Amino acid sequence: MRDEEKAARLSSSLIWRYGPLIAWVGFIFLASSASFSASNTSRVIGPLLVWLFPEISEAALQQTHFFVRKASHFTEYAVLALLSGRAFATFRRWWLAAFALVAAVALLDEYHQSFLASRTGTVYDSLLDMTGGAAALAAVAAWRARRRRSYRPLAR
Repeated sequence: MRDEEKAARLSSSLIWRYGPLIAWVGFIFLASSASFSASNTSRVIGPLLVWLFPEISEAALQQTHFFVRKASHFTEYAVLALLSGRAFATFRRWWLAAFALVAAVALLDEYHQSFLASRTGTVYDSLLDMTGGAAALAAVAAWRARRRRSYRPLAR
């Protein structure tokens, strides 16, 4: 194989491995902007909830909106952890590298939000983000361990 072909394969492999991860981090920082503030997301989530539950009270609407936003934190960082685990799968301690990235992005995300008037940066959201990432990494680690056990050849 020629050097150009090797370089092209390596480049393609790196894009395939790290591209989705980089794109997702970009999405997280986009979601960290004023465009995704509670007042803006309520314009979408509120009417959807009223359509699904026409008898919903204003208090229940606000509480559900709050929980949907917090579940989004958990979920978006679980996805980040899955993409990080995939990207760092060849690392000896892939889970540590993946969690370090999750924690760094979570802290930077909330730090960024602390400078926006329409957002509130809080360490509690960072902890929720890291919990979502840790839960996803624990699930992947358990799945990988189970898969390894099931593929062991039988001893003779």
